[in-house]
Amino acid sequence: MEFAQLAGTSAAVAVTAARKQKIALLAEALRALGPAEVLAGTAYLAGELRQRQIGVGWASLRDLPPPADVPTLTVGEVDAALQSIGELSGAGSQAAKRDALGALFARATADEQAFLRGLLTGEVRQGALTGVLTDAVALAAGRPVAEIRRALLLAGDLRAVAAEALHGDLGAIRLAVGRPLAPMLASPATDVTDALTRISPAAVEPKLDGIRIQVHRDGDEIAVFSRSLDDLTARVPEVVAAARALPTRAVILDGEGLGLDGSGRPLAFQDTVRKGGVLQPHFFDVLHHDGADLIDEPAAARFAVLDALVPAAHRVGRTVVDTPEQAAEAFRAALDAGQEGVVVKDLAAGYDAGRRGASWLKVKPRHTLDLVVLAAEWGHGRRQGWLSNLHLGARDPGTDGFVMLGKTFKGMTDEVLRWQTDRLRALATTEDDWVVRVRPELVVEIAFDGVQRSTRYPGGVALRFARVVRYREDKTPADADTIATVQALSPP
Repeated sequence: MEFAQLAGTSAAVAVTAARKQKIALLAEALRALGPAEVLAGTAYLAGELRQRQIGVGWASLRDLPPPADVPTLTVGEVDAALQSIGELSGAGSQAAKRDALGALFARATADEQAFLRGLLTGEVRQGALTGVLTDAVALAAGRPVAEIRRALLLAGDLRAVAAEALHGDLGAIRLAVGRPLAPMLASPATDVTDALTRISPAAVEPKLDGIRIQVHRDGDEIAVFSRSLDDLTARVPEVVAAARALPTRAVILDGEGLGLDGSGRPLAFQDTVRKGGVLQPHFFDVLHHDGADLIDEPAAARFAVLDALVPAAHRVGRTVVDTPEQAAEAFRAALDAGQEGVVVKDLAAGYDAGRRGASWLKVKPRHTLDLVVLAAEWGHGRRQGWLSNLHLGARDPGTDGFVMLGKTFKGMTDEVLRWQTDRLRALATTEDDWVVRVRPELVVEIAFDGVQRSTRYPGGVALRFARVVRYREDKTPADADTIATVQALSPP
């Protein structure tokens, strides 16, 4: 299949508002993929690479060759080229990656280049979310949507489900120890009172700021997977040892890997994930135990199995509550212990793998800062033609300037995108096809989940999961938060 056809489908989906029309466009493209192309092609339609990451960042995309006049690339050729680039390592690998990337882009037309750039930067904004693409796979394969959704829960990978649905045996996809499945996710709640109006009675658990882990044990064989289903086994010997010590033959556990300091308090997220750090498992759910699948069992039954199987030192604490006052007490206790909030869980609900549903609700204290926009990057896909990715700065009283803390394209409605494009262009000092740099005059309120140390930015800190709350035209740059304020929020 020509890569240009996928690029065209992505562009068409991006400008299509109707869900049914999006599904029809995606299904047509899926049907055209050959058996060897389905994994990569489905990933591209989802706006991601089959390999997820190949070690190519923004800097590698600055100086690219002009586009080709006619399309010649196939989906298979693009996938093979990206795979080869990702495998380059060692001395001189960055230069080799740039050369190989240049060769790939030289064969791509302008539309194909735009699509490739979006895939490599993770900025394909076309509205082909998992739910839409799942329905498209069902339509393309002529299967009931329920079958595809169930297969996705068990396989944890829509690409694999598409391959089986279109060219294989969908019935071969079952819950299997050793094969990761997409983790269940929590939806946000405003506060614990809001959560208890939706779920009661409920289990309240501390929300750990670590690495999501899914542990599979089949006899002596143990595998540990990340939230994105990458294999972490070789990197987490402490987790493997804890799983091996359990009195069971076969089990699938869901939990969090967390680093702790000498006093038993959790380490900052970046310290938890640093290479060589000790990662202790804290499990909060069990999906399979000695031949019995548990994902359809109510949470209360799963928790009973978990509590009987896993020692308390490796379990996330849990409090059953039925009043907002009890939930608030559990929330305060979690914060006092250094955790980032709580997750409120429905005791009657099954494990809704791969979905962010209403039976798990996360509650976190929201942090906000008033920052200044220093620049903005042009958007891609659905945001084509709008300024999207904001460069954020904190005030530096010592220099009367601003210190960059990072970027965000999250939290913006179409109305905000239109408004900020006009407003920022009016403040522009330089403008090109990639970025618009502006006079530091516009203040924006930014919510974030935490501050971490960073060598990437001059202030030594960066915001985690920053998103726009609102613009503060009632404030001047002199009212913006200082770099010292942000640094004070960073872990020591």
